Amino acid sequence: MEYSGVVPTDAPDPSIESEKRLRSLPFPVFELRPQRSLTRTPIAGFTETTGMAGREEVSASFSYTLWRYPDDHADPRNEIELDEATRRSLMEEPPWGRPAWLIAHVQAFRYPMLWEAVRTKWHASPGRARSSLPEQLVDHTDHILRNQFREELGLSADPRVDPESNTTTASVSEASVEVDGEERPAMQIDTDPLVYSIGFPIDEQVTCTAVIPRDALALVDLAFTRFSARPHTPARTDSSDG
Repeated sequence: MEYSGVVPTDAPDPSIESEKRLRSLPFPVFELRPQRSLTRTPIAGFTETTGMAGREEVSASFSYTLWRYPDDHADPRNEIELDEATRRSLMEEPPWGRPAWLIAHVQAFRYPMLWEAVRTKWHASPGRARSSLPEQLVDHTDHILRNQFREELGLSADPRVDPESNTTTASVSEASVEVDGEERPAMQIDTDPLVYSIGFPIDEQVTCTAVIPRDALALVDLAFTRFSARPHTPARTDSSDG
């Protein structure tokens, strides 16, 4: 979520509405198990598709700040490379001020993010096209690759001319994953050089999938838990170079 212009210092924190919407969903939502190397971003992503009969698909996605040195979030080695103009825009406070939640949101751009890494998706009709777990795993993988790895894939700046995806259900294989402390059958895509993907069925209408960059895999515990309204650990974005 981007913010432009002047945001009043008393503007409401959008994470409150996000949590409220998550709790209102008529299906269980899953996230990565809490762990030291990750901070779940407080605003979830939502998509919804409607048709003549009403809602056809609904999804909720979680992104995470990645800490390569989790013992000290202020360790400069946690930060990504930024040009001087971008760094200055993140560090300088405008004279009119900003609400605390927006300051934290902006400062998080200094760190690597696992964007929309975990997605829970509900289908009104489980038999409809592209609703199966293998198809959802391919769809999520392609979504991450086309949005986060365009340069590595040699794609142009215009997504309208993107070629067909090379990721297909033929790349999907059986796996297992820990969910709420128990091993469950899962499926994976372990053939892409840039990302690793895994997913599991929740029921006949709901799937959960996760797509993690290969260079972050060693830092991430790929275990899942059902989302609850527990407070998430905020990203500590203080830095000695402030």
